[in-house]
Amino acid sequence: MSACTNEDPRILGIKTKIRVVPNFPKPGIMFQDITTLLLDPKAFKDTIDLFVERYKGKNISVVAGVEARGFIFGPPIALAIGAKFVPLRKPKKLPGKVISQDYILEYGRDCLEMHVGAVQPGERALVVDDLIATGGTLCAAMDLLAGVIPQSSMFLWRRISNVFLRQSGSLFPPILFYSLLLMARYLIVFSLLGPERVGAEVVECACVIELPELKGRERLNGKPLYVLVEYY
Repeated sequence: MSACTNEDPRILGIKTKIRVVPNFPKPGIMFQDITTLLLDPKAFKDTIDLFVERYKGKNISVVAGVEARGFIFGPPIALAIGAKFVPLRKPKKLPGKVISQDYILEYGRDCLEMHVGAVQPGERALVVDDLIATGGTLCAAMDLLAGVIPQSSMFLWRRISNVFLRQSGSLFPPILFYSLLLMARYLIVFSLLGPERVGAEVVECACVIELPELKGRERLNGKPLYVLVEYY
């Protein structure tokens, strides 16, 4: 869902305060700069108010902000709806024990981390970031919170299973083979997801900006996405 489809005059005010910087951080990129939005107290307040109006009373107990600009919008939303704020950080930025989620970007790989124990099983969570482009970061955030096995990991498991199936006939009795296969699957899932994966319910993802041409919404597997403005 996009708030820009309604006639709320605050939406136009927010959109006019977002600066588009061409060829940053590299040639061909049209960078959506929200720092100019933050310079306008009314536009910034309107941005937070629109999110609060949507999520207040929805029994959301966790607002998870994606590094780094999700840290700007997430905390005031969390305070206003009576939820805790949980930062999802890049690797090696959080002290103590963490759980991690790798993901693939259009230009390489990255990772998000969260403190163990920050979110409890069954809690209702909102994921907040400033912008959705290809959707990879939001997918990683949802996987981290909900404990979903990434599709790349399932592909790896299928490949390993097929190899064992082809080679097992002459090596192991069937019962022993399937016991080993189940044990291997447990160990793979345990190592990929970790023993502390939380099992939260991700209610929705919320972003200030969407770039619809990059089709990031389609990668969210049907999870609701709420944005304030769109740029084509």
